[in-house]
Amino acid sequence: MTLSDITNPHSFVAADVAILTIRDGALSVLLIRRANPPFKGMLALPGGFVEPDETVERAAARELFEETGVPKSASRLESIGVYSDPERDPRRRVISIAFAALVPNPGESRAGGDAASTQWMPADRALKEPLAFDHIKILERAIAHAKRQLEYTTDATAFCPDEFTVAELRRVYEIVWETKLDPGNFHRKVTRIDDFLQPTGDTTTRDGGRPAALYTAGTLKRLPLPLSPGK
Repeated sequence: MTLSDITNPHSFVAADVAILTIRDGALSVLLIRRANPPFKGMLALPGGFVEPDETVERAAARELFEETGVPKSASRLESIGVYSDPERDPRRRVISIAFAALVPNPGESRAGGDAASTQWMPADRALKEPLAFDHIKILERAIAHAKRQLEYTTDATAFCPDEFTVAELRRVYEIVWETKLDPGNFHRKVTRIDDFLQPTGDTTTRDGGRPAALYTAGTLKRLPLPLSPGK
């Protein structure tokens, strides 16, 4: 490799971010509408090039904030893969490191930077859109990542009220996993895991039917054994 190769690299590095949350009863993703070429006017995930003085993690958080207004503190970005198809960007060779986060309260978004506008869209609908670059592939992996996150962690409780019923918690899993769960089996599983849920001693009838016990989130963060939609 020569000095000219270093100062004029054949590849550039970018960071793309898939932020997911639950809105109106659906797993949803935050998209931008591109203000500039290539793919001007098309929907895409937030993202952009890594600056010379920053890590790719900082670039992801910066681009997310610049293009959507979602602050770094609102998301826990996790790397979900590297995308290096030579044809993924028509301008030049761009290698993208993709990040994802399942965020309970991301706040309101606002367009900035290279984004003409922002919008939350149900993830299943977004997968049918002609997203820019290879962002469909990134979104597919981000959704799979969110599903695994609920298998191995207690993060689903963050999408519930401070005091919630097991039925309300089950609904979070059903939305993210895109499947119906047996109420009795789910109740037995989650209430038998030490420190997953803490009973308050109170009940509510807001789910309809008989009074249901109320719980708060315990201090457990990672599950000792994974939950699974098929078990």
